Amino acid sequence: MRLSGIDIAVFALYIAAVLAVGLIAARRATGGKRDYFLAGDKLPWWMVGGSIVAANISSHHFIGVIGTAYSRGFAAMVIEWGAVLIGFNALLWVFLPFYLRNGFYTMPEFLQKRFGEAARSTYAALILVIYVFVEIAAVLYFGAIALEQLFGIDTMTSVAVLAVLTGLYTITGGLRAVVWTEMLQLAVLLGGGIALSVATLMAVGGWGWVVESSRTWDLILPASDPDFPWTMYLGGITCISVFYCAANQFIVQRTLAARDEWHARMGVVFADYLKFLLPLIIVVPGLAARQLFPNLEKPDAAFPMLVRELLPTGLVGLVMAGLIAAMMGHLSGAINSCTTIAAMDFYVPYINKRATDAQAVRFGKLAGIAIIVIGVICAGLLSKHSDKPVFLILLSAYGYVTPGIATMFLLGILWRRTTHAGALAAGLLTMPLSYGLEKLAPGISFFNRTGITFWACLAICALVSLATRPKPAQELEGLIWNRDSLSLPPDQRHLMKGLRNPALWWAIVTLAILAFFIAFH
Repeated sequence: MRLSGIDIAVFALYIAAVLAVGLIAARRATGGKRDYFLAGDKLPWWMVGGSIVAANISSHHFIGVIGTAYSRGFAAMVIEWGAVLIGFNALLWVFLPFYLRNGFYTMPEFLQKRFGEAARSTYAALILVIYVFVEIAAVLYFGAIALEQLFGIDTMTSVAVLAVLTGLYTITGGLRAVVWTEMLQLAVLLGGGIALSVATLMAVGGWGWVVESSRTWDLILPASDPDFPWTMYLGGITCISVFYCAANQFIVQRTLAARDEWHARMGVVFADYLKFLLPLIIVVPGLAARQLFPNLEKPDAAFPMLVRELLPTGLVGLVMAGLIAAMMGHLSGAINSCTTIAAMDFYVPYINKRATDAQAVRFGKLAGIAIIVIGVICAGLLSKHSDKPVFLILLSAYGYVTPGIATMFLLGILWRRTTHAGALAAGLLTMPLSYGLEKLAPGISFFNRTGITFWACLAICALVSLATRPKPAQELEGLIWNRDSLSLPPDQRHLMKGLRNPALWWAIVTLAILAFFIAFH
């Protein structure tokens, strides 16, 4: 596909703007640990929520979710809306107060304070593997594939250039640079997504066509469905959502950097609204693509086909800038989370316990460089041939580790009797159990596999905990959920009233999502 001069100009302007914003933000960094890893605890609510969504949306969505919608219809929306109903609610009303009131840098810190060092190290190791192979390598690879299909750019060349450009401002400026660039990227990806949705709707006859296509509105599918059985709500989607939204450094780190707890909570609620609207922008093109191009060999080819065939000059550049914006936002967030965990959960506690802020930040930057190199290598190893949508492959990969992690966090904060040994048992057995179940029942839906493993991890953790000695009650002070977690700290409780009350805005978006499920079940 040949780009016009206008498309090239739009694309180049975006790249230049991101680099400029990232490097300017990096120059404002003071060099302290809290400034580098948590942006100095100064993020307002709109930056917290916007950066959560900008980091979450990536080439997985532009390519993977559109491909899933092409092959499976509107069921592709249940992942995004399930995150709001389950994962973000767990973060907002259960976990967030404990993270903020204890001043944590990372999620593994919570596990150490609740259980011990082994639980912290187990989580940190599992999460670094997932980030490098799924969040970094996969994002680089799938975005590069789109660029190759559209413009003929060599895949590995695209991977290397994107990795270097994103790593430049991410490693230099830390979370401050990441968040500021993500706000620009959010605006661009929203603009690109809306442009593509409007173009595809015009091509199929407008929104009325979507409404009339009742098959695509099925949000709850039979238990026999290979990808989205309704039984996934019994465990699979629950543990994935709890992990991804409430126990995931990649997402939660932005709330840890909020000005105060009110801004953190409002930020999560703002992310709920964006997560409610974004599937309508991203899924609709996939539904329309099935009508326009019914014979595609691979569902993930739907996005490049729509761009090539439907978009006029100028909008191609905007949509491609939106794709790259999604990739760079997601990639920068993953790299920053990896550097934070590497520095705060490995370097400081195990390598240099007396490390100064400058030494911790320096190690984080070096770790970031190494992680990018490994991610590029892994991106080059990913297979190019799969009949299954990319998004489902990645969800399946998450299903191997999330049952154990979700168990450690949920029982750790909800059940005082949970012990270090119980948490470790769940964390260490999650991958063997997942793999074994897949071999015993090869045709099982990955959501059901994940759900069964989740319940097994819960049972194992509970049994081991009952057989081992728990921590003394005084060591658990401030770490077990209670009703006070539903409210803000005493000095902020006046903000729980009127239009500034996070619970009011949370209730509105939650009811809107539930209404869709009821109307189109």
